[in-house]
Amino acid sequence: MEKIRVGVIGTGHLGTFHARVYSQIPEAELVGVYDIERERADALANELRTTSFPSIEALLKNVEAVSVATPTHTHYDIGMEVIKNRVHLIIEKPMTVTVEEAKKLVEEAERNGVKLQVGHIERFNPAILVLEPYNLRPLFIESHRLAQFNPRGTDVAVVLDLMIHDIDLILSLVRSPVERIEANGVAILSDTEDIANARLQFQNGCVANVTASRISQNKMRKMRIFQSDAYISIDFAQGLAEVFHLVDEHAENAKPTMLLGKIDQGKKKRLIVYEQPEVKEVNALQVELESFLSAIRNNTHPLVSGKEGLQALEVAEEILEKIKSQPIPFSL
Repeated sequence: MEKIRVGVIGTGHLGTFHARVYSQIPEAELVGVYDIERERADALANELRTTSFPSIEALLKNVEAVSVATPTHTHYDIGMEVIKNRVHLIIEKPMTVTVEEAKKLVEEAERNGVKLQVGHIERFNPAILVLEPYNLRPLFIESHRLAQFNPRGTDVAVVLDLMIHDIDLILSLVRSPVERIEANGVAILSDTEDIANARLQFQNGCVANVTASRISQNKMRKMRIFQSDAYISIDFAQGLAEVFHLVDEHAENAKPTMLLGKIDQGKKKRLIVYEQPEVKEVNALQVELESFLSAIRNNTHPLVSGKEGLQALEVAEEILEKIKSQPIPFSL
C-alpha cells in the first residue's frame, strides 16, 4: 500500500505532536514541516529526519495532505492556500475566527474536491469511542471543561479555545438543531472571556448546560449525559466512562458489572445496572490522524467534517454574541 505524503504547517505545541505522530503511522510519509520561525521547524525536522521547507508553497508542492496547527487568526488564509493547491487538510480547532471564513473554506474544499477535517480531538477520546455500542439519546447534558491559565490559548475567547470541544461533541450526540441559547461570560486575565457558561436548548427537547474556564485551580474535563433509561458519566482526562442504565430482567444484556437495584413497578421488571466499559489505551491524536488518512484513501467523509466544524463555530459565535449582549455589571 502506497503511503500518503503528509506535511505539517506550524511546529508549535500542537504541530509538533502532529509531526511526531505522523512519523509513527505506517500509512503516512512525513515529507516535511513548515513554520514561520525557521529555527523551530529546522529543529523538529532534524529530530524526525524530515525536511524543513522554506515556505508553505514549497511544502504544498510535495505533499498530498497537511495538518494546519497555526494560530487561529491564520487558519483562513493558510487553509485557503492549501485547498487551492488541492491538498487535503486537517485544521486545528477552532476552524477559523469567524463563521463567514469557515463557510468559505467549506465551499472552496467542496469545489476543489479536497477533504477538510477539523481537529476536534475529543471525538477520538477513548472514553467516547467506548460508548459507540450504547444507544445514546440525551435529554440533558452537563459539561465542565476547566483549565489552569495558559497564555498560549488566549488569542481567542475561552468559548473558542475550550468550550468548542464540548459544543462539537454535544451537537454530534444530540443531532438536532439548536433552538435557543442563553450565555454569560467574563474576561478576567485576558482581553477576551476567560470563563463562560451557556445553556443550549435543542428542537428535540434536549438541554445542554456547558461551562468552560481557563482560570481554574484544578483541571476538569467531564460530561454527564441523562436520558430516559440511562445516566452516563465521562471523564475525558482519565479516559473513563461509567454507565448506569435500566435493562429488562430477562434481557440478554442483563449481565451487569454491578447490580444496583430492581424496579418492580409496571408489567416488566427492570434492573438498575452499572457498567464501566473497558477503555482501550489509545493515542487520540493518532486515531484522529489515521481517520483523516482513511477518508483520503477511501474517498469518504471525514468523521469531523468541515461542515461539522462550521456548525460548532456557528453555535460558539452565537454564544459569544449572547455574552456581549449581557448588561455590564455596575461597579464603583
